[in-house]
Amino acid sequence: MPRVTKLFNRTRKAIQDFDLLKILESELNHELSSMRYQDDQIGSFGDFVVEWDSPKSQDVLLRKKYSSGDEVAISALLGRDTFQGDGRLPREALLKICIKKPGLSSILQFDCVASNKGEPSFDIQNTHYIKSSSCIDSSAYRGPLFSDLDPALQHELRQYLVARGIEENFANSLLVHLHRKEQGQYMDWLQKLKSMMVKHE
Repeated sequence: MPRVTKLFNRTRKAIQDFDLLKILESELNHELSSMRYQDDQIGSFGDFVVEWDSPKSQDVLLRKKYSSGDEVAISALLGRDTFQGDGRLPREALLKICIKKPGLSSILQFDCVASNKGEPSFDIQNTHYIKSSSCIDSSAYRGPLFSDLDPALQHELRQYLVARGIEENFANSLLVHLHRKEQGQYMDWLQKLKSMMVKHE
């Protein structure tokens, strides 16, 4: 009886492995045939230099330094699914934009969200003045929500970012880049899993 049980377990495992291999091949073929984000045009990141974009990480870091000495750093990654349906960019991008003036230790930080539900959208969620980059305290009061600020001040802060090349088209390019990156990582993972299964077989 132990032999029969062992043989049965091996047979069941082989069937399961074969089904899993077929599922992996089907999913990989689907991803290869759809290439969902290839039709979405990635625009330019302007004068921003891609400082970090590891294929093993979810985030990307862009940096720009002006002749005046001002520095702008943008860290971005995909957030949760934001809507259901036929949207080709179903996830929003979460951006942290930090601007530093020469000779100062303080930083002006913007927390932003980029999405595309048919039309590119770029919204500022919060703006913080951080006195020093060496003493960031997460419990410290960071001021009111951006939406609670005076509308004229909101407009000026938006224009402040636009003047630095950070607007809807830039944010949409970053959003498409992050979606393509995630799809590439998913396809690599499927391929590795399939290779492991074939090797195991």
